[in-house]
Amino acid sequence: MKKIFFCFLIIIFYFLFTSPVQADYVLPYPSFMPGNKMYRISRIADQLKKYWYWGNLAQIKYHQGLTDKYLVESKTLFEYKQYLLATDALARSDKQVMEISQFIDKALQLGIDTEGLENGVAEEMLVHLSVLEIMKNQLPDEFIWRPEKAKSTDLQIGTILEASGVLRQQLYDEVISPHQ
Repeated sequence: MKKIFFCFLIIIFYFLFTSPVQADYVLPYPSFMPGNKMYRISRIADQLKKYWYWGNLAQIKYHQGLTDKYLVESKTLFEYKQYLLATDALARSDKQVMEISQFIDKALQLGIDTEGLENGVAEEMLVHLSVLEIMKNQLPDEFIWRPEKAKSTDLQIGTILEASGVLRQQLYDEVISPHQ
C-alpha cells in the first residue's frame, strides 16, 4: 500500500511541477526523393490529395504541408549537390507559398476567422526564411549543370534562393500586418 501511495505522490508532483513543452515549428522529415521508385507515386498522391481537402482553411493546411515537404526536399537535394533537382523542388515549394496566400485572401473575403491559422503560417515562414538563409550561405551563387549528353543549364542559385526568401517574407508580412 505504501508503494502505491508513493507512486501516486510522485505522479502528482510530476504533473504539478513540470511545465508543458512548447515546441517551435519543425519541418518534416524528407519524404521520397527523386530516384526512389515511390517518388512519382508520391507526387501523384500529392496532386490527388488536393481534391480531398475542401474549404479554404483545409486548403491552406494542405498547401502548408506541401510547402514544407518541397522545401525539405530541396534542402536535402542541395546538400547532395543535386542542384537542378533542388531548384525544381524549391520552385514547387514557392508555388505552394503563393497558393497559401491566395487561400488566405479568399478566406478573409468570405469573413472566415483565420487568425490562428495565420499565426501558424507566420511561424512556418520564419522557419523557411532561416532555412533559406542557411542554404544561401552554404551554396554557390551560380552553378553550371552539365549533363553528359544534353545542353548545360546555368543555375543562378543565389538569385533563386533570394526570390524564394522574398516570396516567404511577403507572405509573412501579409499574415502579420493585420494583427499588429
